[in-house]
Amino acid sequence: MRDRQAVVIGGTGFIGRHICRALAKRGYEVLAIARKPAEPIPGVGFLALDAVSAPSEDIVRAAQSADLVVNAAGDSWEGDEASMTASHIPLVDRLVDAAATLPRRPRLVHLGSVHEYGPVPDGTAIAEDHPTAPRTPYARTKLVGSRIVLGAADAGRIDGCVLRVTNVCGPGTPRGSFLGGLAHRLRHTTQDTPLAVTLVDDRRDFIDVRDVAEAVVLAASSPVTGRVLNIGQGDALGMRELAWLLISASQVPAHLVREESGAVHSKGGSWTQADIRLARRLMGWSPKVALKESLHDLWAASATSSRPAATAARTEGH
Repeated sequence: MRDRQAVVIGGTGFIGRHICRALAKRGYEVLAIARKPAEPIPGVGFLALDAVSAPSEDIVRAAQSADLVVNAAGDSWEGDEASMTASHIPLVDRLVDAAATLPRRPRLVHLGSVHEYGPVPDGTAIAEDHPTAPRTPYARTKLVGSRIVLGAADAGRIDGCVLRVTNVCGPGTPRGSFLGGLAHRLRHTTQDTPLAVTLVDDRRDFIDVRDVAEAVVLAASSPVTGRVLNIGQGDALGMRELAWLLISASQVPAHLVREESGAVHSKGGSWTQADIRLARRLMGWSPKVALKESLHDLWAASATSSRPAATAARTEGH
């Protein structure tokens, strides 16, 4: 019998679905909350609720029996300051207020983004005490949300922590992200329609979505509160190498792919590498899924994926 209850905001999204599955496997009774229904997740309940605009009492009602609340919601990388603010800040305020007022005081695990640190010099392994200097609306508003959670925990209002996640890949990667889009284009590559792909010289830290879900499971029962924990592979992989790992997994002949060099780095900076030692020390977490396996599974899952092309990975910096 399941005696622990979890509510996952954004539970039908790319990362949220994997979190729901991981929690259900660990014995939680899980409720996924999202704006619109999606393909059902076995063993997981669903509530259609726009947590961004819903009245606070609706959120309190949905979470009133929860032992754990996970915020896996968020907007895509692109957007202006106003839309990013609306997506990332009021919801966190309401979740914190709900967690602070509920009799059971659920633990709150908030998913932040490595881009909250802002661009860093190449070669930097970013630890949690690295200064935050985000330069994009996405990163700035994500940082505000993380600070709301940390401030409430420091004040003793809630029991919660922030997982600052790097770029995410794996089965279900949305088509609006670089890797999801590349997989989609590879599925339509033929002798008559070869693929031209632009590759930048950036190096990024990518983590499999199932490792992110496992980090949430461990954070749910961890005594760590009021802290940021970096969640990533702990390595900076060249985007060219990453792309060719996916091309190899697709078994599309190399001669059908024409590589073009990209002259412009992304707005999120040309380098991300998370120092993940704190998560290992405080939670016993470390990445388990190799990127080669992650991209193989991404490719396999893309055969049946029907996720809309406009959907972007929340923690993808492209």
